[in-house]
Amino acid sequence: MTPISASSGPDAAERSSRARAIRPAGALVIDIEGVTKLYKMGNEIIHALRGVNLNIHRNEYLAIMGPSGSGKSTLMNMLGCLDTPTAGRYEFSGKNVASMVDDELADIRNREIGFVFQTFNLLPRSNALHNVELPLIYAGISKADRIERAEQALHDVGLGDRMHHKPNELSGGQRQRVAIARALVTRPSIILADEPTGNLDSKTGVEIMDLFEQLYVQGNTLIVVTHEEDVARHARRIVRLRDGLIESDGPAN
Repeated sequence: MTPISASSGPDAAERSSRARAIRPAGALVIDIEGVTKLYKMGNEIIHALRGVNLNIHRNEYLAIMGPSGSGKSTLMNMLGCLDTPTAGRYEFSGKNVASMVDDELADIRNREIGFVFQTFNLLPRSNALHNVELPLIYAGISKADRIERAEQALHDVGLGDRMHHKPNELSGGQRQRVAIARALVTRPSIILADEPTGNLDSKTGVEIMDLFEQLYVQGNTLIVVTHEEDVARHARRIVRLRDGLIESDGPAN
């Protein structure tokens, strides 16, 4: 990957001209059919998802939107294998997630899904390099290999000269780039981003979305959960939820 620095992102005209370029989708990576999710709150049953059908292929760039209470966060947790459905079928790369136990779900999360959070979730006392290599420690990768991969991931997001800085020595945009490098370092099947620009100013948010654009162009599968229309429009497909159901699913305009 060609590194991106804060000053090297494309201008608005260039972003607009390539915005509708769509890569051919690859093999089916997520296959959800008839998924429901119920929560019990006291004597009340909450229907968070009411029979969701969703297919996501490799090399797609997808945004998930919906108002508060729409089921957006529940679906994100389901896609990230942080939760399992009450009923219905969920297959991830052909594996039946719905029937997995906690250890199997953790293995899917560690190996197949790169998470990017609004709040960055970095270890404050560790430098960027250690934060990025952390998933590889859990995966049992040797020290030499994980340092090499973490250094490369930081170079890929334009932070080759900041790898020994701690989070409090980095700007918000740089901290999010560290989080993106950490998501990339395991070479996951999908990158799942929850409000990735939510804690950033508008200019830095555009730079992060430019980075996502490059990740997509280079073949990554991106799922961005957001309530912001301008963020969603960077994707190629938008899924909108309401009352636990998919209200619409189509190309981003």
